[in-house]
Amino acid sequence: MLTQPLPIQIDDFVSELRSFIAEGNYAPNDRLPAERELISRLGVTRATLRKGLDALERDGAIWRHVGKGTFVGAHGGRLGSSNLADLSTQITPIQLMRARIAFEPSVAREAAINASDEAVTRIKIANDRAKITTNWDDYEAQDNAFHRAVVEASGNILLLSLFDQLNQVRRAVTWSSVQRSAAIPPPKNPSFVEHDAIVKAIGSRDPAAAHTAMREHLGSVSTRLFGGGEQR
Repeated sequence: MLTQPLPIQIDDFVSELRSFIAEGNYAPNDRLPAERELISRLGVTRATLRKGLDALERDGAIWRHVGKGTFVGAHGGRLGSSNLADLSTQITPIQLMRARIAFEPSVAREAAINASDEAVTRIKIANDRAKITTNWDDYEAQDNAFHRAVVEASGNILLLSLFDQLNQVRRAVTWSSVQRSAAIPPPKNPSFVEHDAIVKAIGSRDPAAAHTAMREHLGSVSTRLFGGGEQR
């Protein structure tokens, strides 16, 4: 019978991940097991696993290739993890949000033009899952899944790669500076309504509405982040 993973400190888990890689005799550029297998073998939640992998990627211990998996060691053929880590220390949260506002609305427009029915369904599923989360780690994971599903729906692998790099910087810059006034995600989180508008626009194949809905959502997020309200 499967049991629920116990809570774990991220620093401890990063050390555990390093040990897992070392003890597994993985060579540079070897592919690590899929997320589902790592979750089972390491006994952690998906959110914890992804935070641990993000930390290793920032340190250059692993690299990711969209659609292929996670690999050991630095990879010179992409924007290096050390460069992303440097960016995380050089930009402000406000600059990061301005980058998201410049990028994601245009991607949402592309999604409305190119999304398959299956892609729209994946966006809806991520949106619905975010609404029933009961802790912030799960909410962040589903919120990220929602935004990533929008980019996937564009059908453009370069946009997806750019999103993943922006998202890595976003996690490093924003999360540590956000103060929560609620212990759990509020049932009337403003983002739920904003996400619904994005889903509706993409599902209706309305590029202009999708662009506007995403821009309004990120503007609202920015106001909440830097005006003292809840994140996302």
